[in-house]
Amino acid sequence: MLFNLSPIFALVPLIIYIVLSFKDLNPVLNVVICVVLSAIITKQPFSSFGGVLADSLGSFLGMIGFIIMLGSGLGAVLQKTGVAEYLVMSLVKKIGVDSEKKAIVTTMISSTILVSLLGTLAGANAIIAPIIIPLVATIGITPSTVAVVFMGAGLTGMFLGPYTPQVVTIMGLTNLTYAQYLMAAGIPLGVLVLIITFIMANRIQKRTLGVYAYESTEKPEGEYVAGKEVKRAALAFGLSMLALIVYGITLQSGSSYAILVITVAAVITGLAGKLHPNDLVDTFIKGASRMMWLFIMFVLFNPFINFVAEAGAFEALVSYLKPLLESQNKVIFSFVATLTGIFGVGGAATADNIVMDNMFRPALQSIGVSPSLWALILLVSGQITSFAYPEADMIGQMGLARSKDMKNLVKYGVIVTVCSTVLVLIRAAFA
Repeated sequence: MLFNLSPIFALVPLIIYIVLSFKDLNPVLNVVICVVLSAIITKQPFSSFGGVLADSLGSFLGMIGFIIMLGSGLGAVLQKTGVAEYLVMSLVKKIGVDSEKKAIVTTMISSTILVSLLGTLAGANAIIAPIIIPLVATIGITPSTVAVVFMGAGLTGMFLGPYTPQVVTIMGLTNLTYAQYLMAAGIPLGVLVLIITFIMANRIQKRTLGVYAYESTEKPEGEYVAGKEVKRAALAFGLSMLALIVYGITLQSGSSYAILVITVAAVITGLAGKLHPNDLVDTFIKGASRMMWLFIMFVLFNPFINFVAEAGAFEALVSYLKPLLESQNKVIFSFVATLTGIFGVGGAATADNIVMDNMFRPALQSIGVSPSLWALILLVSGQITSFAYPEADMIGQMGLARSKDMKNLVKYGVIVTVCSTVLVLIRAAFA
């Protein structure tokens, strides 16, 4: 440590990172500032920094960033081939939008499925919005309602998707299989959030009907008819994803298997949709490039966290938290850890999980926290931050829904936050 400071001071760059996460600052610039500060405080040799970054490219966080990029590329291929629109319109036709409740349910299912397949909240809902909004607007669904649905159903897709970034991260940190993860964390939290979303969406619809409305939105003329190539591409996409996921679960493949699933599904879908190989590759790369910033951020975040951890900062922090943890009570530990993740650690959910795991890992074994309970705590602490207060995800979904009603969205978010925390405490009480 610089000037022989106590290891606890290695947390200063992390605190700065958290503060800057809530400011209007480019996330990559934020990490650059903080990784440099952490390197200085922990006296890292300047000459070794290139090697550190090279090692980071092959790290777990580097892999997660790469998976996010590939998922964005897959989304671009689905949009180019018309598969994304076909999936949404098929659900609309199957369920129908002839009543407010059906419109809400259709939007919820569309958002949850597409987000879980693409692994990106903003990217998937950006595809859905121009398709679904003209349809639901004709029966009076308000922008306030759509914003709540996009937020709740979309993030539920992030909880459930087999290869969404946080699911892959949590499985890697806890060594749980996908099925074990779903039973321990994904399904319990997903069901809770979907129930709250449906109830709140209906209440907000009643409150905002006649107050907020979509302007200049007309229902598309004529019935949507998908071409043979689109149907063939959609079938190829569905079958390839299903086969690859089942194969991966059977072999209990690790996190890196997501790279193969996304890449193969994109190639099969593009070729089945009659995209020229050159066009397929260009589309995939263009889509992936939208998430290049996040990949760079994760590559930089890895040495940042390693510098802090190697200095002994997290062990020092846990020693200060010992009075809260001395009871060895799982409920108290779960409460402290969950609130720390929701309100104390900002930034991307996967980065949140890495920080949380480094911070509390020494206490997990001594208190007897099981991998399944820890998976739920990590999921809530990482994703429920988006509901706790207005930040990028909440504002983004409000924008996609063309809503200006922040008040109802914040109220909804608070209810989800409280109920999710209670879910963790109940789970801990019976662990």
